[in-house]
Formats: sequence, C-alpha cells, structure tokens
Amino acid sequence: MTGPDRARSAGVSFNPSQLVRNLPQALLKLDPRVMIKNPVMFVVEVGAIVSTGLATVHSSLFAWLIVGWLWFTVIFANLAEAVAEGRGRAQAASLRATKRDTPARLLSEDRRESLVSSVSLAIGDLVVVEAGQVIPGDGDVVEGIATVDESAITGESAPVIRESGGDRCAVTGGTTVLSDRIIVRITAKPGESFVDRMIAMVEGASRQKTPNEIALNILLVSLTMIFLLAVSTLQPLSIYSGEPQPVVVLVALLVCLIPTTIGALLSAIGIAGMDRLVQRNVLAMSGRAVEAAGDVNVLLLDKTGTITLGNRQAVELIPVGGREDQLADAAQLASLADATPEGRSVVVLSKTRYGLRERHEGELPGAEFINFTAQTRMSGIDLADGRKVRKGAAAAVLAWVAAEGGTSGSEAEAGHVDPADTAADASELEPSIDSIVHRVAAAGGTPLVVGEVSCGRARVLGVIHLADVVKDGIRARFGELRAMGIRTVMVTGDNPVTAKAIAAEAGVDDFLAEAKPEDKMELIRREQSGGRLVAMTGDGTNDAPALAQADVGVAMNTGTSAAKEAGNMIDLDSDPTKLIEIVEIGKQLLITRGALTTFSIANDVAKYFAIIPAMFVTMFPGLEALNIMQLATPRSAILSAVIFNALIIIGLIPLALRGVHYRPMSASRMLRRNVLVYGIGGLVAPFVSIKLLDLLLSLIPGVG
Repeated sequence: MTGPDRARSAGVSFNPSQLVRNLPQALLKLDPRVMIKNPVMFVVEVGAIVSTGLATVHSSLFAWLIVGWLWFTVIFANLAEAVAEGRGRAQAASLRATKRDTPARLLSEDRRESLVSSVSLAIGDLVVVEAGQVIPGDGDVVEGIATVDESAITGESAPVIRESGGDRCAVTGGTTVLSDRIIVRITAKPGESFVDRMIAMVEGASRQKTPNEIALNILLVSLTMIFLLAVSTLQPLSIYSGEPQPVVVLVALLVCLIPTTIGALLSAIGIAGMDRLVQRNVLAMSGRAVEAAGDVNVLLLDKTGTITLGNRQAVELIPVGGREDQLADAAQLASLADATPEGRSVVVLSKTRYGLRERHEGELPGAEFINFTAQTRMSGIDLADGRKVRKGAAAAVLAWVAAEGGTSGSEAEAGHVDPADTAADASELEPSIDSIVHRVAAAGGTPLVVGEVSCGRARVLGVIHLADVVKDGIRARFGELRAMGIRTVMVTGDNPVTAKAIAAEAGVDDFLAEAKPEDKMELIRREQSGGRLVAMTGDGTNDAPALAQADVGVAMNTGTSAAKEAGNMIDLDSDPTKLIEIVEIGKQLLITRGALTTFSIANDVAKYFAIIPAMFVTMFPGLEALNIMQLATPRSAILSAVIFNALIIIGLIPLALRGVHYRPMSASRMLRRNVLVYGIGGLVAPFVSIKLLDLLLSLIPGVG
C-alpha cells in the first residue's frame, strides 16, 4: 500500500488515539496570536487567563474547578482543529517523500544534454527522461511516448501512458518513467509544482475561509459581543442588589452563553471537508471550491467515460439487401488495421456470431491498409485482387461508393437494378440505407456504413451498429441528484438523435449535442446568468475556458496543464464520474456546518435555563420558577454547565470530522430533519447532561 493509500485509509474513520497524538499541537495553538483568529475562543482564553489570576488570589476548590474546565474548553477547541489538520499531514508526509532534488538532463537548443539539478530548472526548459528515471519537474511531453508510474501521487499502481500532442501529455514531477524515452517541457518553477501545491493544501496552509464561513464567523462574533456587554452589566446590578457575583462566576456565565460549540468546531468542519476530498484523491485548490460544490445547481457531464463506459461496441450487423455473412467478412477486413476498441469489437463480433476466423495483416500479401483520418472519416483495405472495402461515417462511405460508380446494395440484390446497368449517384444511394442509419441513431447507437468495390462493381453492403453502453446504476445516481434539486446536462459531440436516445436511457435532465468548446462556454454562462452554480469536468486544452468559467471545474490529472490550471479541483484518479461524489461532499460540508450550528444554538438556550436562575435566584426569588431542572445549588449548576460546555466540544469532534451522514433529499426535508435531530437534540442533551453532572457535583464538599 502506498503512502497516499495509507493516508486515505487512515483518514476515513475517527480514532480516539488521534486526540492524544494531536494534543501537543493543540497546546501550541494556545498562543494568543493564533487564538485571535478565532474570536469566540479567544474570548474564552482571555476569560481563562483572568480567572486563573483571580483563583490564585482568592483560592477555592470551586474557583479552580471553573478555571480548569475553562482551559479544557480552549484546549478541546484547539484539539478539534489540530486533529483535522493532522489527518492531512499524513498524506502530506508521503507526498513530501516523493519530492526530492533529482538530476535532470537539460536539453539545449542544439540538442546537447547537460546534467543539472532539478531545483535549477526554469519554465520552458526541455529535459530528457528515459526508462527508470524520475521526472524532475511538472511539464508537458513534447516528444515521444512512455509509460509512467504515478503511484506516489495517485496511489494507483497501474502505469499510465503519457505522449506528446494530445490531452494526455501532462506529467508530474516525482513520478517515474517505466519505458521508452520522452522530452518534457517544464511548466512550473521549483517550489510551485503540483506536489508543492498538494502539500500546502492538504496541510491546510493555504486554506482560506469561504464566504459562508466568514458570514457565520461574523454572526458568532456579533453574538459574543452582545453577551459580553450583557454580562458586563450584571455586576453593577448585583452590587446594587446586595449580591455581588465573583468574577470567576461571571466569566463562566459568559463562556456558557456565547456560541463556543460551533465556534470551536467551525474551522475543523472546513478542514475536514477538504480532507474528505483528499481521501477520494481529489485536490481542491480552495475551500471556496468545496463549498461551491455543495451549492451546485447544474452538472455538466461528458457522455463518453462518464455516462457511458467509453468504448462503443459492435452489437449488430445490418445488411442492405445482401447476406449477413458477406457484410461480416467485409466489416472484419475493414477493421483489421483499426486498433481502436470499436474496431476490435467488430472483429470479435464477426468471429463469435458469424464464425469468421480472425485474419492478420501477414495473411494478406499485397494488401494496403487504409487508416482512419479526421478528413476521410473512414478506414479500410485495398486487397491485391482489386477488391476494396471501406468502413466509416455514413456520408463519407456513401460518397466514396458514389465516386467509385456504385449502386445501392439493396436495389441490386433485390433484382430491382441490373448490376450491369450503371450506377446511381449519392442522392440515389442515401434513401436505401437512410432508414437503417436513422434507426440505429435513434436507438442511441452509432451507425457505421460498410462499402465495397469488387469485380468492378461498387455497392453499399450494410451498417454496423455501435452501441454506447450506459454505466450500471448511473440512472439511479441522477435520480438522487434530481431529488437534491440538481439538474444534469449531458454534453456530447454526437448528433442530436443519438444524444437524445442516450440521455433518455441514462436519465439526465437535458443534453447538449454536437458540442464545441464555445458551446460549453455559452451554456455555462447562460446557466450562471440565471443565478445558478455550474460544475463540470474536463481534461483537454479545449476544455480549459469552460473549466475556468464553471463555478466548480474538475480537471483530470491525466489532462493537459492548461486544463489543470483552469480548474479549481484536480481528480488524481482521472475519473469523470467523481464529479457526483464531489457535489455530495460539498453538500455534506454545508449540512454538517448547518447541523452543528443548530445544535450549538439549541445548547445555549438550554444552558440559559440551567445557569441564570441558579445565579440570581437569591437576588430575584421569582427566578426559581425557571429552575426547571431543580439543580442543587448555584455553584453546582454553574460548574455543571461549564463542564458540559467543554465536554460537548470533544464529544462532537468525531461528527465534525466525519460529517453528518448525507442522504439525497429536498431542501425542505433536510431542514425538517436537521431541526428535529439537531435542534431538539441540542435542547434535550444539555438538560439531561447538566442534571446528571449536578447530581455528581452536589456530592463533592466545597462545590455542592
């Protein structure tokens, strides 16, 4: 198991030993310069310092117990953040182990090599990397093709192909070339590489507060200031009433009134949200991106590799007026030089369904193989005996048959046209297969037409039906997203008829057919202009503008440097379907923050009933009616509330780190569930816990 694997497996569940392991880090965070970044807990720390001084002057068991639990409150709050950060440091340590000063074979303009240190490389430098050597820095392959071991970065043991001129040209410093030789153009300065950024992100060094987090912090600070003013006015009132309160008691009251629970856990919730993405091999460039994922309204998903398995398979051969075995023979011949999965599937179908032995190039002396090109849109073979076979897009093959002076196979075979008679042009050929092509496309498949020239006669033999296989369970996933109020849009280069059929089978809400880069941009802008947040995935340079425009742009690690720079998340596994998981993690982050905020506020309401009547019942006997818990004494009531206030923080750390269990549901149902579970639960828990603590403390002399 690699370092990242271990880090992910270690971070999935909460282990109580993490509290002990991260305690030293929590104590270091007691530095006021660090604490002031969390104003709520800074007030608690100042109160603990003041109470410590007063307890030293006027020592009593009660005062020292209050002081001790105030410090526990601060330390437990720091511990929540320290544990969240510590989980990220595990993966950062394994990543840092891959980052080392490696020798680089720098290539000069005259193609001469010189050995330099990787730290001296600059953007634009060309380096040579051969089998067994470590890639010295982030870059793009500009020459050659090689297999690369990226397990140190992704945790995936299977090597990947990196080659020049495509969307899989990007390489990461610290990975190892396993075969062949490549020339890499460096695209990042030393210290600014992908690994450097990963280390900074997983350690939380560059994690900035999100807008929602900032807004909640402002609310918490406002509440703290209000209660600080309210408590500061109580002492004059107490003195006037003849019942002055010890300052230690007033500090305890303040700590119990301000929102310490959510104030202590807020930072840990945000860090843990990013950590959950790291556990799934996704690097978020900012906390804002994670939060935006939770607010997404529209998901743009590529068809191939996301909704479908990615490799279209030949499932049917449809002859046009001839025999299936003739079509199978021609289709197999035309696919011998086609190394794509689609081409291989035609060969397999001809062998398994029609019993044709697979032939090889060496068995066909004098044959010329015609490779597929974007210009011709067809492939095929010219045999030594003059026979020619082509397979490809319908329009291209029909035009080729017409150019060869051919006729429609359906008419000739049916006896309606004498083969000795002349040929028909393309307009006469198209209607004979138009219905078949349309039927295949309407079923969500891709039609490939097969044409042949034999014995001086050109004709259309039939159609190959290539089927896009929709992934198992994807329809149910889209149903869950729909329940969350998220609209799914499939983006594909297919024609509208094919796109409509796939969209219906997969269960997406909408589709964009024959999509070009500018079409994706226009769609994203149109959705955003309506106030919706958009997420999408991409891996190519042509996806970069749309990734930058989207609110959540997830770039594939196998993609180009341009795509990774444009996106605000990078999927190290290069799995486009992970976009759905990213949205769920973002939702979980927002739900966890909302649930714990609800619980914290409900807690405070319950604590008011515990501590205020107990403190002022002698001053205002009428407050006895509010002492519904019948707490033993004012001292035991106050101390019980302070102890509960500290213990509830450490009790909620596992929930803050794991996140509230997420279930796809509407916003109204989610609100009702949170109010029921965390609102009512937040009211009940303090009443029960404080009463039990009061019963125990009342037995201690000097407290009860």
